[in-house]
Amino acid sequence: MVKKKIISDTNIISLYMEYVLEHNENPKSVFAFAKANNFEESHFYQFFGSFEALEKQIFKAFFDNTIVVLEKSEDYTSFDARNKLLSFYFTFFENLTVNRSYVQFALNKHKNSLKGLSLLSELKKGFTSFIAGLDIKTLDLKQEQVEKFQKRALQESAWLQLLLTLKFWMDDTSASFEKTDIFIEKSVNTSFDILNITPLKSVIDFGKFIYKEKINTNN
Repeated sequence: MVKKKIISDTNIISLYMEYVLEHNENPKSVFAFAKANNFEESHFYQFFGSFEALEKQIFKAFFDNTIVVLEKSEDYTSFDARNKLLSFYFTFFENLTVNRSYVQFALNKHKNSLKGLSLLSELKKGFTSFIAGLDIKTLDLKQEQVEKFQKRALQESAWLQLLLTLKFWMDDTSASFEKTDIFIEKSVNTSFDILNITPLKSVIDFGKFIYKEKINTNN
């Protein structure tokens, strides 16, 4: 009798991603998945309650890996909020690009339903906490309730911006996803310029980029 493997959550994630890419579908059951990979079904449940819970943790792992990379950089710790966010975006989408086939599979599977957003719920928790930690300056209105609302609105708008960037990246067919890099730089800079109530040059520049991309897509 073949001895069952001792397995970690990271092992399970890797095996699951490999399975769905090879078969273009989810495993039929946790039992079948565990049996095919020679580990006890109970070991799966030590880490994940279901395949859906596992999928949520995969997207959270992309976030966690990004933060680990950033925190290893001495330069990153000295950056201001704008450049920390830019660094996050570029590093995060590098991680996604390495796993692009899986990300496309997972999100396209639910692209016409809210299920796709639910898969990103753990990612959202991590990302909005990251945004809160950047201490991005907002208008000083000296009212606690208003300031709480501003911070919450900032986190939600930052999350929406990440979703829009994710959608742009998934549709991007440019070499090395260079258009996504442009999108990231322009959208993040525009967001900070709006917060700082600076001249609208970058807003107009970003608008032109989006308009041009839309025209090219429709042609």
